[in-house]
Amino acid sequence: MLTKLGKNKILWFLTALLSLAAALIGVVNPDIYSKVVNAEFLPGVMSQDLTTIIASVIILFCVVRTKERDFIKQIIVLGITSYLFYAYGIYVIEQFYNALYFLYMAIFGLSFYSIVYGLVNIRQDILKKVQLPKLMRNVSMGFLLFVPSLFIPLWISKLLPLIQNGQKIEFTYSIYILDLCFIMPLFIIIAIMAAKKKGLGLLLTPALFIKGFTVLFPVGLSEILKILYNQTTSTGGIWLYWGLSILFLMLVILYLRNLKISGIGFNG
Repeated sequence: MLTKLGKNKILWFLTALLSLAAALIGVVNPDIYSKVVNAEFLPGVMSQDLTTIIASVIILFCVVRTKERDFIKQIIVLGITSYLFYAYGIYVIEQFYNALYFLYMAIFGLSFYSIVYGLVNIRQDILKKVQLPKLMRNVSMGFLLFVPSLFIPLWISKLLPLIQNGQKIEFTYSIYILDLCFIMPLFIIIAIMAAKKKGLGLLLTPALFIKGFTVLFPVGLSEILKILYNQTTSTGGIWLYWGLSILFLMLVILYLRNLKISGIGFNG
C-alpha cells in the first residue's frame, strides 16, 4: 500500500521506541508526574501510559512483520500513530514540564510527520481499487458523523462558560484544542470522502476508528485505576467509555474484514 515502506518503517520504529521508553518510565516512576499533574489526574495519566506501552509494542511488531502488500497492518499502524500524536499532544500542550518533556515533544513531532509521510506515500494506483460493501460504508459514515455530532456540542458547552467568565483551567484544555481543531474536522472530512467513495477516505476510516478506540479505552481504564489512588470512581464512566471503545474496536474488525483492494488479497 505504501511506497518507500522502509523509510516509513524507520519513522514508525523511532516513534514507537521513544513512546515505549517514555511510557515505561512513567509507569515505573510515576513520581515524575508529581510536580506537573494534580493527584486527581494521575489515574488518567497512568492509564494513558499503560495504553501507550501496548500501542508501541504493536507498532514495533508491525515494523518487523509488515510487507508492502500487508495493507491491513499499515492501516493499523497509521491508526495507532494517530493515537500517539494525540496522547503526546496532550502532554506537550498541557505543559508537562518534567525531565521527559523534550522526549514528549519529539514523539509529538515524529508521530505527526510519520502520519504525513505515510499519507503522501500511499500508492495512488490503488485508491481506485479500494472496495467496501455499501452497508459497511453507510454504517461507517454514520458513525464518523456521530462522533463529531456528539463531541463538538459537548466541548463547546464546556468552553462557553470559560469564555464568558474569562476563566482558565489547569488541565484537559488540550483535549478541546486537539478535538475541535484537528480530530473532529477530520472525522467529518473522512465521512464526506467515504460518502463520495473516495479511496483515501475508505482507507483512512478504520485508522480513525482505531484512534477512537485507543483514546477512549484508557479513559475507562482510568476510572478503575482511581480505586488504587483512593479516588471516587464512576461506574457509569467505565461503561460509557469502554462501551464506546468496544464499539470502535468492533467497527475496526468488521471494517477491515470487509475492506478489499482489487489485486491484493487480505494481508493481515
